[in-house]
Amino acid sequence: MTKRALITGITGQDGSYLAELLLSKGYEVHGIIRRASTFNTARIDHIYEDPNHPGTKLFLHHGDLSSTEWILSLIYNLLPDELYHLAAQSHVKVSFDIPEYTGDITGVGTTRLLEAIRRCGAKTRFYQASSSEMFGSVPPPQSETTPFQPQSPYAAAKVYAHWMTRIYRDGYGLFAANGILFNHESPRRGETFVTRKITRGLASILAGKEDSLYLGNLDARRDWGYTPEYVEAMWRILQQDAADDFVIGTGETHSVREFVEEAFTYAGLDWQKHVKLSDRYKRPLEVDVLIADPSKARTKLGWQAKIGFRDLVAIMVDADLEAAGLQPRGRGKTVLAEKLGHWNQWHNSVTRMVQSVAGQAAQG
Repeated sequence: MTKRALITGITGQDGSYLAELLLSKGYEVHGIIRRASTFNTARIDHIYEDPNHPGTKLFLHHGDLSSTEWILSLIYNLLPDELYHLAAQSHVKVSFDIPEYTGDITGVGTTRLLEAIRRCGAKTRFYQASSSEMFGSVPPPQSETTPFQPQSPYAAAKVYAHWMTRIYRDGYGLFAANGILFNHESPRRGETFVTRKITRGLASILAGKEDSLYLGNLDARRDWGYTPEYVEAMWRILQQDAADDFVIGTGETHSVREFVEEAFTYAGLDWQKHVKLSDRYKRPLEVDVLIADPSKARTKLGWQAKIGFRDLVAIMVDADLEAAGLQPRGRGKTVLAEKLGHWNQWHNSVTRMVQSVAGQAAQG
């Protein structure tokens, strides 16, 4: 029998890769998107199918996580086997500017989904996208038993959502699991997030469109991995016999400065000639170091990251070079071919999406 999955945030980085993975496994996939005057579906346009065609397995639903009634109606009508809750106001710096909205969507939105599952009596397995930002100022490494010390409205909202997931699991017997994912990046990362800002800015410099790249804190250290591997971990979490919480990461840490150095060196440029610092990109509170302890995921899920830091940078630089109409250096494509499965290769992960975005730009 075909499994049915519902993904909130399907048009985001994680949601688009997860949709591809589930479709490759034969799932019927439903995704929630917000209605807007402009399309924001570039990350999934290459897998979109006309719902009128027989055999279509990807369906989109316009809605909003702020509407309890709408969420309840959707869950009641779909009764999904699995629900992956990925939607959020997920930009840490922006959460300081709009803390109330961040709390409502990132935090309370999770409760609305859990309550809808409970009220409908659905047997849905629920995945909550928790975040390493919840650990905040706690010294690394961070594991499932590490206490939370959030340092931003975004992190505080995620802590609320994380605990509500556990409360509904323990209090109502829902299969509700948390995946505490450390930073995961890809060519589909939002352009305002620092890693993508670096690789996209680098491509613009090589294309002669820009000369400088402005960044904030170069000393922050993060555990960076490759997103398609992390969505596989999400899927494995919901295939367990019992719901549980898992930290997902590489177990390594690198600074923003190291990311800049690696990206520019790979592209053959001196970063110090182009990178400039700006206070406008600094946060009121900083999280200095995040390093995952993924031993539980390795033992219970059989999951371990294959894409290392240098490979991740190469993939992202090559993708933005291709998007800018430049010749990629080539290692990124080779890495995907050698280390990942058939569902995530350069053509579908990068080229088809680049072509989709270019098509939208031409139409606009």
